[in-house]
Amino acid sequence: QLVESGGGLVQPGGSLRLSCAASGFTLDGSAIGWFRQAPGKEREFVGRISWSGGSTYYKDSVKGRFTISRDNAKNTVYLQMNSLKPEDTAVYYCAADSDSRHTGWVTSRNLYEYWGQGTQVTVSS
Repeated sequence: QLVESGGGLVQPGGSLRLSCAASGFTLDGSAIGWFRQAPGKEREFVGRISWSGGSTYYKDSVKGRFTISRDNAKNTVYLQMNSLKPEDTAVYYCAADSDSRHTGWVTSRNLYEYWGQGTQVTVSS
């Protein structure tokens, strides 16, 4: 079970930090992906962090603004979002990929086994 938190309403240019906490299993050993889904659109890949935290990957439109980090001791992964734009408005989901054969860019939703329920992020003045 994954649980996201930290969403909310923020003005353009503002920041939010989302958390993804696991219960019932440890995130250690799993890569974690962040996805988002805006109304009427497909769920899209935002970024990913390797199980060790040593590698991160980001969608081009968020590169330089979003940062994924993890604290395996707390069994939590974070998505720090800065310089938010209205087009970042979406429900944000975290997902776990425990298959060690998956390395590098893993953007397909089908390769992630566990999903959270999502947290709403709204960027608006």
